[in-house]
Order: sequence, then structure tokens, then C-alpha cells
Amino acid sequence: MINLIIDAANEKIVFAIVAGNKSYTTSHPNSRENFDKFMKLILDFLTKKKIKIVDISRIFVNLGPGKFTTLRISLSVAKAISLSNKSDLIGFKSKDLVNKNYKNLIKIKKKKFSIKGLIKPVYSS
Repeated sequence: MINLIIDAANEKIVFAIVAGNKSYTTSHPNSRENFDKFMKLILDFLTKKKIKIVDISRIFVNLGPGKFTTLRISLSVAKAISLSNKSDLIGFKSKDLVNKNYKNLIKIKKKKFSIKGLIKPVYSS
């Protein structure tokens, strides 16, 4: 099972892949320029790790707290990948991350958000 984790709620945009015992991460500055090419950054990361988008089983996306634009873009992309790929979409909050260990997120039993379900991001003020 291949898990894609998208975390854009903080000062960096982090993408992580957790597949069995292997995990990979990459990060980019949380900037307007990187949000303009958000999907390209994900695809480049997957290509570099020789993973096809159709092989992703679950997508975890950080719901915040964070800035409106960063959360909306990351949620939109995660939901689009989930819809087109029929992958599970799972939301988590920054407080669920212990020591920025994305691999431990996979172990957390979270409520699965359906595509038709409402995902409620937490915006910072």
C-alpha cells in the first residue's frame, strides 16, 4: 500500500511517501511560486521515486491550522487525485504529527473522509 502525505499548513510544503518499510520526503518553501506549480511538484517527486500516481492507495492531507490559500490548494489537489484515482482521502491536523514523523501518521486510525463528505480545514488567524 502506497500512502501520499501532503502537508502545506506550515512554513514548508512537505510531500511524503510511505510504502511498507520505506518512506521518502521532500520539502519546498511555502511560497506563491510553489503553489502555482503545486501539482508539478508532486508529480516530479513521484517520478523521482519511480511511483505512479495510480499506485497511490491513500492520501493524507493536513487540515491545519494554516493559511487559507495553502490549505485550499493542498486540499483541492488531494481531493482531485483521490477522485481520479479512487484513493482513500484522510484528513489530519498538525497536532497529529509527533516530531514531524509522517510515517507514524499511517498508524493513526483516522476517520476516512469520503469524496462527497465535507472536509473542514482549520484556518489560522
